[in-house]
Amino acid sequence: MQLINIGFGNIVSANRIIAIVSPESAPIKRIVQEAKDDGTAIDATYGRKTRAVLIMDSGHVVLSSIQPETVAGRLDKDEGDIQPITEEK
Repeated sequence: MQLINIGFGNIVSANRIIAIVSPESAPIKRIVQEAKDDGTAIDATYGRKTRAVLIMDSGHVVLSSIQPETVAGRLDKDEGDIQPITEEK
């Protein structure tokens, strides 16, 4: 399982992320508000401004205070570090 740091020591499963988006547009604000109303929002901002919204395959919406580009960069960096496991015969 691949994990990614989304700020302040909070970590999510990288394999479960569907999208990493900015919270500025009206449709994303609507998604966040609906998730808060449904109880599926996870606020990992520690009271700071929301800068990235992670949409998870479970229907949860994770709010992060780091930029979407930073989260995506950490995701790409982690994927580059993974070495394939080969079986020796």
